[in-house]
Amino acid sequence: MAGGMTTPAFNEVSEKDFQETIARYPVDRASATLPVLWIAQRQFGWLPAEVLEYVASRLGLPVARVTGVASFYTMFKFKPTGRYHIQICRNLSCAMFGAERITERICKKLGVKIGGTTKDNLFTVDQVECLAACGIAPAVQVNEDFHGTMKGEKLDQLLEVIVEEEKKKGTRP
Repeated sequence: MAGGMTTPAFNEVSEKDFQETIARYPVDRASATLPVLWIAQRQFGWLPAEVLEYVASRLGLPVARVTGVASFYTMFKFKPTGRYHIQICRNLSCAMFGAERITERICKKLGVKIGGTTKDNLFTVDQVECLAACGIAPAVQVNEDFHGTMKGEKLDQLLEVIVEEEKKKGTRP
């Protein structure tokens, strides 16, 4: 695997989850693709090519099909990210309500470019095509938590809360 790791394999917990998942899809294993990708990402942290190949082999599907499913959704990661993956919607509604300004502000505040990760691996900032949250534009997703009507100060407060929580855990200076 990338970074000199061995060939991927599910650990005991992931294997149990995998077996329970495919049992729910006895006729068409392709239907299990999304939940199995979640299992893989939870274990490996992201989905490099080797993990996608592993998932495809476990499901008996072509790698292209599994990769196509994974690449369609913004929640799957194809590179390592920081502990907090900040995704900023750039689609029409969010763009009209200031997504570009939010992106510039957060990148400047964290000292990263779009797609970049902070030196301490705490934050990764990405723009995504759509978070399906047009009614609360501009929308930002941090890991799996949605935040709507994001303006500069509100975004600053969100980052401050995250940093304070990390300080309490002792994981951030």
